[in-house]
Amino acid sequence: MSSNALRLAVIIGSVRQGRFGPTVGRWVASEAERFEQFEVDLIDLAEFRLSLDMTGEPIPGCRGSAEELRRRLGAADAFVVVTPEYNRSFPAALKNVIDHHKVEWYAKPVGLVSYGGIAGGLHAVENLRQVFAEVRATTVRDTVSFHGGQSAFDEEGAPVDQAGSSTAAKTMFEDLAWWARALVEAKEKRPYLG
Repeated sequence: MSSNALRLAVIIGSVRQGRFGPTVGRWVASEAERFEQFEVDLIDLAEFRLSLDMTGEPIPGCRGSAEELRRRLGAADAFVVVTPEYNRSFPAALKNVIDHHKVEWYAKPVGLVSYGGIAGGLHAVENLRQVFAEVRATTVRDTVSFHGGQSAFDEEGAPVDQAGSSTAAKTMFEDLAWWARALVEAKEKRPYLG
């Protein structure tokens, strides 16, 4: 890994019990590490106490966890969000995290990986593109989607179509790396104020 590696946060967006997200998230993180342009931080939202009151402040007992998440999101140069599709959209916990962080997203690129059902989570992706635009992040065009959710993966946690999935991920990572480097360089010359 070079000294100018980009910091990539891979975010597992589902917190439901029995969720499949960690399997997909681990695969995405391993593919990103193989790409060799990223220093990867795998962020599983289920590991954080995310309860926030209506003002966006952590409720008592959650402040340390919220501050750690804020620090890790803020340190990233780019993101990949791993999401299932719930009711033609994405999980509430993920929306909560997006809404209660602002500058952490500003002028950073986001890649999207989805899974589930016949649509492969693509309705969630469509909704996330609109939400990320509102927090001044830019989503890259190419995504990775797994139609059928768990049936798209084998017992070892790898995609059944490893070659096709890796090719799709590489395409997304190339675009993500280009945008991340361009935005890092631009922000060094002129800080983004939002």
